[in-house]
Amino acid sequence: MTHLWFFGAVLAAAAAFALLEIQIEGGEGGWASNLPTWRIENRWTKLFFSGRPLTGYHLWVHAWVLVMAHLPFALGFAPPSLRGEARILAFLVFFWIAEDFLWFVINPAFGLRRFTRDHIWWHAPTWWWIAPRDYWVFAPVGAALYWYGTQ
Repeated sequence: MTHLWFFGAVLAAAAAFALLEIQIEGGEGGWASNLPTWRIENRWTKLFFSGRPLTGYHLWVHAWVLVMAHLPFALGFAPPSLRGEARILAFLVFFWIAEDFLWFVINPAFGLRRFTRDHIWWHAPTWWWIAPRDYWVFAPVGAALYWYGTQ
């Protein structure tokens, strides 16, 4: 039952955030392309963001989600521990994969039919088979973190 709660919470949070991000970015504004935010693009950002620039929007969104995910520790609901941190990091990894996918599925400008390399310029350079490389690379990382965190 614990696994069901964990992954249900991942999906619920990811869906809510995807809906918010669709409102912020709009239909065709993937990777903050239409937002008035700063962008840094160099070899480091290309390495860490799969060829995409670091934007002010993404930096602060990721920071906010990271802080919110650690609230159980900060509020005293759970004592800080390595296994607890592993569960939080697993949550974050699965959250970002699910949120990114749901952004396309829920977004009226995309939908599941347009979830292809040809329609998603910011994932196109790193597309593997039916999904972006990041999904394939980070899903096992999330699984390993979750496994360690639940031992």
